[in-house]
Amino acid sequence: MTSVQWLTWAVCGVAAAAVLVVAWALLTGWSAIVHGYPLYGPLLLITALVAIFVGARTLRSRPAGRRRPALRVILILLALVWVGVMGWLRPFTATEPALSAMDSDAAVRVRESPTRIEFIPTTARKHTSVFFQPGAKVDARAYAATLRPLAEAGYPVIIAKQPLNIAFLALPAFDAAKSAHPDVGRWVVGGHSLGGTVAAIQAAAGDTDPQAPVVGLLFYASYPANDLSTALRAEVLSLSGSADGLATVAKINASKADLPGDTTFTVIDGAVHAFFGDYGPQPGDGTPTISHDRARTEITEASLRFVAAR
Repeated sequence: MTSVQWLTWAVCGVAAAAVLVVAWALLTGWSAIVHGYPLYGPLLLITALVAIFVGARTLRSRPAGRRRPALRVILILLALVWVGVMGWLRPFTATEPALSAMDSDAAVRVRESPTRIEFIPTTARKHTSVFFQPGAKVDARAYAATLRPLAEAGYPVIIAKQPLNIAFLALPAFDAAKSAHPDVGRWVVGGHSLGGTVAAIQAAAGDTDPQAPVVGLLFYASYPANDLSTALRAEVLSLSGSADGLATVAKINASKADLPGDTTFTVIDGAVHAFFGDYGPQPGDGTPTISHDRARTEITEASLRFVAAR
């Protein structure tokens, strides 16, 4: 086989892999993609269309030795990276009981838009609201069962839908939520895993706001990316799992130096990383020694006590 023929089949192979990855992502993550921020789905569609076009065109065209093989190799490698990224970004889809918690009832009105999920109490609404950033690649709906009880207690809850389900791409989301809810007087900002790291950035930027300050920072199996020990005015609650294989006990303990001295650290005994939402098991996580339902209850109760004290 000549180098030109090899490159031709390599292009077709990458195109086929792209179509297969798109099909796999849609089949296994359809619900999360449809309910997520409207970016990953269009990128998957574009990826599939380009792959089909390039593959078909390559098969129809005659091999041409005059084409620059080095350039084609580079383009093939870049295409492989793109296909790999598209596959890696396939979100963890929300499962029960989170999906059932997305239904409105007499106590809570659930509003879902392309950029956020809102749980709004229908009566006895409190002055403090909660803004929450999901973990990396996690369907925003996965936190519904954990956070909805806060709305049932009177505290409005807003969960960000992140572009590509990456919290760092949703840094403006908190400001957008504040603009959409100018009546809120105080905010508790929180997040899970990478979402908590981004929430810490938003809390540090918003805790001096004279109109609607951030008065609380809530970590779910998370910690800040830099030292906030003297810069952060908001009070902090760190909730973690003793069996977490990702935000391990050692990492949580190491984060204590980066947080204010009055930070409260609460460990949910036997809980793992994925127990802070409802989206199934997560690669690299630990082995739980407590039921998911029990862990969720403890996480919700601790969160509610923290928000109520603000």
